[in-house]
Amino acid sequence: MNSNKKKVAIIGSGNIGTDLMIKILRQGELLEMAVLVGIDAESDGLARARRMGVAVTHEGVQGLVGMPEFADIEFVFDATSASAHRENEALLRSLKPDIRLIDLTPAAIGPYCVPVVNLEKHLGVHNVNMVTCGGQATIPMVAAVARVAPVHYAEIVASISSKSAGPGTRANIDEFTETTSRAIETVGGAARGKAIIVMNPAEPPLIMRDTVYVLSQDVDEEKVRASVEEMVQAVNDYVPGYRLKQQVQFEHIPEDAPVNIPGLGRLSGLKTSIFLEVEGAAHYLPAYAGNLDIMTCAAMATAERMARSMVN
Repeated sequence: MNSNKKKVAIIGSGNIGTDLMIKILRQGELLEMAVLVGIDAESDGLARARRMGVAVTHEGVQGLVGMPEFADIEFVFDATSASAHRENEALLRSLKPDIRLIDLTPAAIGPYCVPVVNLEKHLGVHNVNMVTCGGQATIPMVAAVARVAPVHYAEIVASISSKSAGPGTRANIDEFTETTSRAIETVGGAARGKAIIVMNPAEPPLIMRDTVYVLSQDVDEEKVRASVEEMVQAVNDYVPGYRLKQQVQFEHIPEDAPVNIPGLGRLSGLKTSIFLEVEGAAHYLPAYAGNLDIMTCAAMATAERMARSMVN
């Protein structure tokens, strides 16, 4: 038993919460699963948690704070919805001011966190927001270009199987586009960002695909390619199914034929197109649900790194 392990609770017994629980039970180094919280006593997630020896409550966050296990919990993952997270954060913070919240909703009470890009800046923050699945997949690519050349504009298209979009995802569609667009700018480093999500009903279900278009100051293509490939490997270290689908593509936009970017005017430079695929680890979710897997992987990696900073 590692005495440095931090006990955690997960609010939300749906697909994301259950998958995250299984990851922590199987792979947690400094995290110890304590409680899974839901609102449906008959949910598969709560039933699975009971079978795996994890304490549960079906009375939501109110049930959690009334459990004896709550006294020892240092991290809480919230996999509910943006509106629910605001209420959960207020209650938990009133009882435990120093508790660490890892927010998997688009509520964005705390700073946006993409582990490979800016986690080290936020190790002491008590509420970090994991942006969105599309943000976790694409913002590292925008940042990879931005560390080589100033980025004028970045547009991302996240395509997911409609079967991997549960009630929480569907309820947060508006927040997805707004949150991801802002994070492309504040975390990725683009002057202007835009996010689009596509839920594809195709059968058999398609694996998550992400396309990233970046218009930057003109720069050596090989420098951009090397930076992107290095960043892909860094994400792959904690999301094993994350990979380039094909070679990075480039197009030079000449000064005498600039493109018009709303809000920025007519710009020239280097257009970089990056094509990604995210396959899930299939711990609980199907392999095509890479959009959910990347969220649980990123959340776990964030909490593990925070926990390590607390014991070192």
